Amino acid sequence: MSEKKEKTKRYLVKEHPESYSYEADSIYPPGAKLHFIEERYEIIDGIRYDFSPSPTLKHQLLVTQFWNELHGTCHATGTIVVAPMDVHFDENNVVQPDLIYVTNENASILKTRIEGVPDLLIEILSPSTGEHDKVRKKALYERFGVPEYWIVDIHHRTIDQFALRDGAYALERTYDSTGTVLSERFPCVAVQTGKLFSSLDKYE
Repeated sequence: MSEKKEKTKRYLVKEHPESYSYEADSIYPPGAKLHFIEERYEIIDGIRYDFSPSPTLKHQLLVTQFWNELHGTCHATGTIVVAPMDVHFDENNVVQPDLIYVTNENASILKTRIEGVPDLLIEILSPSTGEHDKVRKKALYERFGVPEYWIVDIHHRTIDQFALRDGAYALERTYDSTGTVLSERFPCVAVQTGKLFSSLDKYE
């Protein structure tokens, strides 16, 4: 493997300086049958960010447990989707949050991909995506008006719950591994953090 390839492989998130848009980057003509692409990336403000194709085991276990928790209480009031799934805000901003919740009232955005603003987005941090999730994507979600955004820290076993207040995110609460995450906006939400994080114990 060349030195350039080795350097690139060390990073899970890689910024491309070229300007990108979702439609301009598509290699498929209109009406073409889409095929699975192993490559994963996001576009924020026209800049492409590449991701490793495989998250860690702990990351995926937590995604699965989160889906179980949310589906158990919120499946009747909305749709819960896990990555990889494109959330298409506009042609210059296409992201793949770890978990997505869309209420039944907002279901019109559910198409082949998600085209519009979901009600709740959840990102699970990894060492290489922390800045991307906590700064760049938080600012993006705030700007497009995502009502609620949770940032999950696997290492410290905490969840930061941000809610949109007057066009800006306010930290509602930081949960540790002994509480239950509740939401004023979404009464169905009741995520037991102890049960959530205990799914990681056998891999410590």
